[in-house]
Amino acid sequence: MGKATFMKYDKPTLTVMVQGNTPEHVLKLMEKGHALGGEAFGIQTEGLKLEYQNPDVYRRLIDAAKGLPTYVTNYRREENGFDDDTLAQGLLTLADCGATLCDVMGDMFCRHPEELTEDAAAIEKQMRLIDAIHEKGAQVLMSSHVLKYTSAERVLEIGLEQQRRGADIVKIVTYADNREQELENLRICHLLKEKLSVPFLFLAGGECTLHRRLGGSLGCCMYLCVAEHDEFSTKTQPLLSKMKAIRDNLEW
Repeated sequence: MGKATFMKYDKPTLTVMVQGNTPEHVLKLMEKGHALGGEAFGIQTEGLKLEYQNPDVYRRLIDAAKGLPTYVTNYRREENGFDDDTLAQGLLTLADCGATLCDVMGDMFCRHPEELTEDAAAIEKQMRLIDAIHEKGAQVLMSSHVLKYTSAERVLEIGLEQQRRGADIVKIVTYADNREQELENLRICHLLKEKLSVPFLFLAGGECTLHRRLGGSLGCCMYLCVAEHDEFSTKTQPLLSKMKAIRDNLEW
């Protein structure tokens, strides 16, 4: 079997997001994800208690993927007290431990309300970090959690800029609180597919949920879902069991 990757797929990858404050909780979710047909795992390391944020635990969790690709985040979490340089070092450690895909926030090193910094020095640091992650054999997803309804022109601008900075996968999260916004977001998926030269993940929060369930059929490279909803999970992420049924019964 070749090296795990998110870059080659026939259908959008069913990525099981796993969050918990102990390795045991995360491992339980990963076991359930395997049983339900998950095809990759998204390990959100920032949610672990500080004593578990170390290479030994990271390797244990990545090994539990049993050869499936692993997408890792190391987002800001105020209670952890880490600055962005520390978070960046954490991503490099995760790459060393075998992570497949590392999430670099679009405003890493200089915060921005749309999570895409415009600061030249910060952008240069991001690009050096991306190069360093690549040198360790891992891929890079750049994320911008805009978390508000955003025009097609701006979403495309964010995607093209993430691509320019060296991201292997573009990730943008906006919002949709009515049907008109949701339909526009579905159109934006098609726009990104036409205009970007790298895979993308375009998601939305808010009241409307159709986008998260149909985005893959319009070009998104993966679905982010959960094995179960519990106290740690992101409630807008649909259940793996439901997403697998939807994806597997669509024409591709």
